[in-house]
Amino acid sequence: MYRRAVASTLRSRRFWIWQLGSVFIYSIPATIRIATGNIHLPILSMFMVPWVTPYVPGNIVEKVLVNSFFPGGAGAVAGEILYSKVHSENLSGRWKYLARLGGAWLWTVGWSLFQFWGYMQNVTGSYGGNLFESPLVFPLNFLLASLAIFTPDVVGYIKKELVNGYHGLRREKS
Repeated sequence: MYRRAVASTLRSRRFWIWQLGSVFIYSIPATIRIATGNIHLPILSMFMVPWVTPYVPGNIVEKVLVNSFFPGGAGAVAGEILYSKVHSENLSGRWKYLARLGGAWLWTVGWSLFQFWGYMQNVTGSYGGNLFESPLVFPLNFLLASLAIFTPDVVGYIKKELVNGYHGLRREKS
């Protein structure tokens, strides 16, 4: 039963769109930092806050934006799809969000382990700092993953509004 649910999840188009799209979004700031050799991103550096504690980075706005998609949002979608395949039903309400929470936390555990491994390797970026996150930021990652269970709903709402707006413009033209 579980093997079939995992296989069905891996065949899901929605699963792959969220996994690949979220990794792409997550990689944009890292790519910019490596390419420019500067830790400050061109637009988001306007919102940098002073590093108040080792648990909250100065680029908190970027962190919230990026982590809402990966690992949190991607894990949330994976958890929802897998749970619905295991129980052969479309999820709604509390069960949908609990399945998303489990997936978001599982993805965050995996990503945190990778980040910890990389941090221990002390890989230095072109800007002079470690390419990987400090383990002190991991609790914040789990908080953001908990909030990322709503990202698929927000993205779905924005997509629906854009599609409706597009169709409205097309009707006005004809």
